[in-house]
Amino acid sequence: MQNMNIKDIAKIAGVAPSTVSRVLNNRPDVSERTRKRILAIMEQYNYIPNNSARNLKMIESNAIGVLVKGIYNPFFSKIIQSIEEKIAEQGYSMTLNYNYDDSNDIDTAITLIKEKRLEGLICLGGNFEYIDEQQILSLNTPIVIASANIIDQQNKSILSSVTIDNEKAAFEAVDYLCNLGHTKIGMITTGESDRSIGRLRIQGYKKALQKHHIKVQKELMEIGEYTFDSGFNAMERLFDKDLGMTALFATSDIMAIGAAKAALSRGFIIPDDISIVGFDDIEYTRYFHPSLTTIKQPQVEIGYNSVEILFDILKKEKEHRHVILKTELVKRNSCKQISKE
Repeated sequence: MQNMNIKDIAKIAGVAPSTVSRVLNNRPDVSERTRKRILAIMEQYNYIPNNSARNLKMIESNAIGVLVKGIYNPFFSKIIQSIEEKIAEQGYSMTLNYNYDDSNDIDTAITLIKEKRLEGLICLGGNFEYIDEQQILSLNTPIVIASANIIDQQNKSILSSVTIDNEKAAFEAVDYLCNLGHTKIGMITTGESDRSIGRLRIQGYKKALQKHHIKVQKELMEIGEYTFDSGFNAMERLFDKDLGMTALFATSDIMAIGAAKAALSRGFIIPDDISIVGFDDIEYTRYFHPSLTTIKQPQVEIGYNSVEILFDILKKEKEHRHVILKTELVKRNSCKQISKE
C-alpha cells in the first residue's frame, strides 16, 4: 500500500488518528499494547511520514542507555558486554555513552534520557551524591546505578543500584596484608572526595589497620585516578617519602599495575621487596608478572542484575531495589609473608 497516511494506519489498527499521532510523538498516554500494535502496522507497511521519520526511528529502537564514567578503566568492558547481551534478549538496543568530564553525573544522565528518548538508563560509575528528586520523578524513566554507591541521605525509592560492599572488600584486602606480617602498608585511592567508592575503601583500609593495632599514617596514602599513569606517579611519591613501606593496596587494578611498574623501574622485586594488592580483577591482572592479588568484582553479575532490575521496573513488575553482590579476594603471586616486627 503506497502513500499511506495517519488515517490509513488508524483504520487498520482500529484506533483514532489522534492515537497514532500520540504514538508518533512518543506520548505516554497510550497503552503499551496499543503502541506495539500501531508500530507493528507501521513496520508492516513500511510507513514513515516525512515529518516524523526521525522520531519514529527513535521510537522503534526501544533504546536503553548505558552511561560510563570515563574511558580509561577496562573494568567496565565486561559489564558493558553482559548488559548488551541481556538488553538484546529483551528485543531492545543499547546506546553507549561516555561522560569524560567532572560535570554532575546525574545532570548528564537526565540530559541523555531526554535527548535520546531512552526507555531506561544504566550508569556505570560516577558520583551521584547530589540528586534532584523531582527531576528524576518527572522523567518517568528508570535509572539503575551500577558499580557506584548511593549515599545514605538519598531517597532510594526513586532509582535502583547494583554494587558491592566496598568497605568490607577493602578491609579484606588490607587484613590479608596485615596477616602476612606487613605493618607499613601504603594506599593509592581516589580519595575521601569520592564519596561513592573512594571514601568507603579508605574506611575499610583504616579498619583493617586498627584491627591489627597498626597506626594509620596519612603519609602512606596517596591520591590517584583510574589510570596507569596516576598509579605510577602516586607510587613514585610514596617511594620518595622513604617510609619503609613493604606493601601497597591500590583501590583499582589499573592503579595497582601502574604502581607495580613504578616499583620495578626503581629496581624493586615484587613480592620480595614489596607486596601489592589491587581491586577489580580485570583480565590484565592474571597476565601481569607477577600475577596480581586482587579483589574480584562479579562483573557479569553486575551487568545482568542491572538489566534485570531495569526491565522489572519497565514491565511494572517490581519497584526500585538495591542489590549488593559478593566479592572475593583472589590470591596470586604479588604478595609475600614477611617477619612481623
